Amino acid sequence: MRAYSLIAPAKINLYLEIIGDRSDGYHELAMILQSIALSDRVDLRANGTDQIRVRCDDPLVPSDASNLAYRAADLIVQQFPESYRKFGGVDIAIEKRIPMGAGLAGGSANAAAVLVGLDLMWSLGLTQPELQDLAAQLGSDIPFCIAGGTAIATGRGEQLAPLPSPEHLHVVLAKYRSIAISTPWAYKAYRQQFGHSYISDPAEQKGRKQQMHSGAMVGAIAQRDGKRIGQLLHNDLEKVVLPTHPKVAELRQTLEKMNPLGVMMSGSGSTVFALVESSAQAEQIHQQLSAEIPDPDLGIWKTHLTASGVQVVS
Repeated sequence: MRAYSLIAPAKINLYLEIIGDRSDGYHELAMILQSIALSDRVDLRANGTDQIRVRCDDPLVPSDASNLAYRAADLIVQQFPESYRKFGGVDIAIEKRIPMGAGLAGGSANAAAVLVGLDLMWSLGLTQPELQDLAAQLGSDIPFCIAGGTAIATGRGEQLAPLPSPEHLHVVLAKYRSIAISTPWAYKAYRQQFGHSYISDPAEQKGRKQQMHSGAMVGAIAQRDGKRIGQLLHNDLEKVVLPTHPKVAELRQTLEKMNPLGVMMSGSGSTVFALVESSAQAEQIHQQLSAEIPDPDLGIWKTHLTASGVQVVS
C-alpha cells in the first residue's frame, strides 16, 4: 500500500519528578505518561518524487525541516536508503487537533505516526522496540507516543515500563491559545532555581527511579482508584511555570474549585487538566469553566484516557 492514515493521540503527565542532571545535558526524570483520546490525524502518501513534503491545516505548524514529522521521515530515509531509492518521497498531511505549545506532545505524536506509517509503507518490518529506538533519536516523548497507553518513563523519558491504563477516567483540558511555553526554558529555569536539590550520586538516582515502580501512584493506577490518582498528581515544573505565568496559575485554581478528582499542569504547560470520573462530569466542568472564564482565547477540550498510541485507520 502506498498510503496510510494514522491517529496520533496526545499525552498528559500524571506524574513528573526531576531527579537530577545527566551527563548528556538532559535531566534524569521519573514520570508517568498517559495517552488521551484527543488526537491529530496524519496521512502519508507516496508522491513520486524524492522529496519529503509536509502540510498542515494549522498555518502555525511549520512545513520545513524544523517539523518533527519531517525529521521523522528524514530519519527513516537516512536509516533505510535502499528503501528510499525504491519507494521515493512522501507527502505528510497533518490534521491538527492537539493544541501547540501545550505540553501535550502533539509534535511528538505526529513524528511517532510518521515512523509507524513509513515502516508500513516501505515494508520495513520493524518491531515496536526498534521503532522506539529510532524515535529516541528525535525526542524524549516520541518512544512513548508510539506505544501509548500508560507507562512509567525514566531516563530522559525514553525508558518505558507499561502500566494498565485507567481508561474509565475522563479529562477536561484548558489552555490559553496565546500562551505557549518552551520546554527547554522550563527545564533550564528549574535547574537554575532548584538545581541545589538534585540527586547527583548515580546509585541514588537509580534507586529513586526504581522506587517509582512500587510507588503510590503506580499502586493507585493498578487498582483503578481514580480518587487516589487525582490526589497523587504531581509535576515539578509547576514550581517554575505557574509563578511566571499567572494566567495559567489562575486557570489551575479555577479548575480546582470545581471539585474534580485532581488538577495539574501537563508537562511544561501551558495546558491545565482536570481529572474526572465520567463524561457527564467532564461536560459539567466544561460548562462551568466556560461561564467562569468567558475568554475567547481560552480553549477547552473534553476527552478520556486511552490505552492506545498510534493507530492505523486506513
